Amino acid sequence: MAIDDKSNIDTVTALLEQTSVRKENIVSFKGHGMKLNTASDAEAVVRAIESCVDLQVLELVGNTVGVEAAKAIAGALTDKPELQRCLWADMFTGRLRSEIPISLRALGDAIMTSKAQLVELDLSHNAFGPDCAKACVELLHSRASYTLQELRFNNNGLGGGGIILADALIQCHKTSSEEGRPLKLKVFVAGRNRLENPGAKALAKAFRIIGSLEEIQLPQNGIQHAGIAALSEAVMHSPNLRHLNLNDNTFTEKGAIPMAEAMKNIDSLEIVNFGDCLVRTKGAEAIGQCLEVSNPNLKELHLSFGEIQLEGGIAVCTAMENKEFLQKLDLNGNKFGEEGVDEVKDRGNDFRSKNALMSLDDDEGVDSDDGDSSAEDESVEEIADLHYGELTAKSFFSEVTSVKLVALSSSARCKLMEEMSELVRDAEAAADACLKLSGYYLMRTACAV
Repeated sequence: MAIDDKSNIDTVTALLEQTSVRKENIVSFKGHGMKLNTASDAEAVVRAIESCVDLQVLELVGNTVGVEAAKAIAGALTDKPELQRCLWADMFTGRLRSEIPISLRALGDAIMTSKAQLVELDLSHNAFGPDCAKACVELLHSRASYTLQELRFNNNGLGGGGIILADALIQCHKTSSEEGRPLKLKVFVAGRNRLENPGAKALAKAFRIIGSLEEIQLPQNGIQHAGIAALSEAVMHSPNLRHLNLNDNTFTEKGAIPMAEAMKNIDSLEIVNFGDCLVRTKGAEAIGQCLEVSNPNLKELHLSFGEIQLEGGIAVCTAMENKEFLQKLDLNGNKFGEEGVDEVKDRGNDFRSKNALMSLDDDEGVDSDDGDSSAEDESVEEIADLHYGELTAKSFFSEVTSVKLVALSSSARCKLMEEMSELVRDAEAAADACLKLSGYYLMRTACAV
């Protein structure tokens, strides 16, 4: 054996001796489909928790846990200070809205009692609403959450609960900072939650204050340009942001331009998803111009179905030519036209990776107008901001009309949703309101046809 080879082997051996591979202690009932109603039903889970030394991960995804079962599981967690990851997505299927907060508080109290230091909390795919967000506040305020790195509330129907979570995170950062160990949240996922502008603005404020986000995913939340502009401020103050997913919200150029400027001020982005966001041509041009001089490690850029005309697509392609690590550029479903599609494909051949440009098969053809009709967007938002009388939770079923409903502002809708979850008990009134709303829907459908 050559001396150099032996020297290399000795070096590797020495490095391995200094390296420790840490294995997490996991209790997982993922996908078992168990229906846990009583403490007795939860006995297997409780035994598994109690017998696991130094429990670090509890995974209950894909089961359904009732109040008494949750309390039994909570009892087993009170002496598990090593717990770091609570993977509790899809855990309350079929449970009443009134039950879930009680279960959440019991589990949260157990975590706080144990003095655990959480790293990840995943409560996705549970039908929460604002009330269940409230049930998480005490836990998020506590020392157990000072160490949180990943927070997932995907597809929870939060509505106004997004504001509640944002306020809780701001408070957590404040108190943790006062104790010399500020919250350094890295991942926040809350897609499909009807957050709208109020929720987006509140979360943007929280992200800006925390300043450590590496991944922000808020797709399908009905966020319009004002909320996107607020989020752009958060992006600008997140120097380590790698993954930004705002798919299926509504940018228009009013949101796309400030977001582009924000991205230009950081160099960490790897994945950007603005697909189905109505970015439009001027927005795409701004994004292209800003990415051309920033974010050299970009791997994926999604701008599909954004009503982008050819000049916007070319600006984006120009920006991608110098991206060494580019793997995907999605410009499908825009308005390039047949010749424009060919031109974009030609530009794709100049990328470092020849396969980065994705299919353009769903191109919608050249648009006859300028593609940036902001007047239409403004009229829609002006209507949403008008108030024709006041709707409250108590008066909703007796006073709701199509005019009043459509006239509510985003913030008013969020507040109303929060209040309504407490009061939906009158079946006759609820049925009457549903008939009114269905009549309104049929009227709108007929007009559209």
